[in-house]
Amino acid sequence: MEKLFDSHAHYYDSRFEREGGGADALLTALLADSVGTIVNIGTDIENSKICMAQAARYPGMYCAVGIHPSDGQAYTDPDVALAALEQLLGTPESRKTNKIVALGEIGLDYHYDDTDKEKQAYLLEQQLQMAERHSLPVIIHDREAHGDCFDAVLRHPTVRGVFHSYSGSAEMAKELVRRGWYISFSGVATFKNAPKVREAIAAVPDDRILIETDAPYLAPVPHRGAMNHSGYMTYTAEAVAAVKGIDTDAAIRLTAENAKRFFGI
Repeated sequence: MEKLFDSHAHYYDSRFEREGGGADALLTALLADSVGTIVNIGTDIENSKICMAQAARYPGMYCAVGIHPSDGQAYTDPDVALAALEQLLGTPESRKTNKIVALGEIGLDYHYDDTDKEKQAYLLEQQLQMAERHSLPVIIHDREAHGDCFDAVLRHPTVRGVFHSYSGSAEMAKELVRRGWYISFSGVATFKNAPKVREAIAAVPDDRILIETDAPYLAPVPHRGAMNHSGYMTYTAEAVAAVKGIDTDAAIRLTAENAKRFFGI
């Protein structure tokens, strides 16, 4: 079988210690078996540093650093956090050493009533500008904020990236692809109540589609509700293959090739 490329996971999450016996043992087993590559994604300054440390331990792991819209709510002074993020990004040489392949996870999340939308918008705008300065791709988190996320990235036409665990419309996906973006699908693609996600899969060209876990979250059917990990991504690949009318190995191969090209690996 082809090796899976998990384009989005969070292996520093405490759930791996509570339920999985530790991330290190799990990663060692996965990367020796069905998983070829994992991109470990930060959501604040501290766990971005942990992502970097974890990536250093595994030849098949890379990382992204960034400030998630929800995690960013905790920063009383966003500019201090942004300055720390700029330090983590460093130079092209240090990013290569630290295996940093993208800026993320950044974006907008309007799910909760107490969301400070102005702070989220500021953090997103500043990080998009940072991506421009460093010529880095970005990883966009878009939860119930499709229009505002779309408008934000349109203001930065030189920035390219991926909308992760995509939940928008097929029409928006087509427009993002037309502007050079990639679209990533998680285990939600296997859920019976997610026909819109499968419509979006059908709309995305084969050379722009990625797959991911968002581990430890969003485990695919038949493991829905369990702690997710990169080995379960085969089910997501099967869902993509079914929509695309190809076999699972072909879906794994094309999404891995796309991810390697997107991240420059």
